[in-house]
Amino acid sequence: MTNIQFSAMPTADAEALWSGGRDAYDRLPETMISDGPGHPCRHCLRNIGAGEELLVFAYRPFPEVQPYAETGPIFLHKQPCQRYFADEILPPVLTTSPDFIVRGYGENDRIVYGTGAVTPIEKIPAYAGELLTRPGIAYVHVRSARNNCYQCRIDKVEAPAFAEAGALV
Repeated sequence: MTNIQFSAMPTADAEALWSGGRDAYDRLPETMISDGPGHPCRHCLRNIGAGEELLVFAYRPFPEVQPYAETGPIFLHKQPCQRYFADEILPPVLTTSPDFIVRGYGENDRIVYGTGAVTPIEKIPAYAGELLTRPGIAYVHVRSARNNCYQCRIDKVEAPAFAEAGALV
């Protein structure tokens, strides 16, 4: 299986919003109070607890505007949180639904047709790993199967080369 890494929203994007920056539609984020599960923070990839303040805003996880650069609403803790990093371990926000859309994108940041599939949570790592072995797929998005909201990105991680004795080369 291909080594994969679940990637949360970049810290620079979160910090811009925490410091009063504008979203993908050039609007200030809205502040809400979480009523419990259903508000996944895209920076720490955990659910925002009931009673906690959160930001809701339009996010475009692509470097530039183009026809395939989907933009949609996502949530972020209002107070800074630690960015998720655990390589191939399924992030907590991906355990809150029975399935998610998993879809491949090319180097040109466009959907690779035929790759999108509603995928049960336990099969996300394997399906993403399989997609990342295909020519023309640079990365994968995980999105809500109900609302198509962006959850996180999955990238291929190159395995280190090993010499005959097992030492790193």
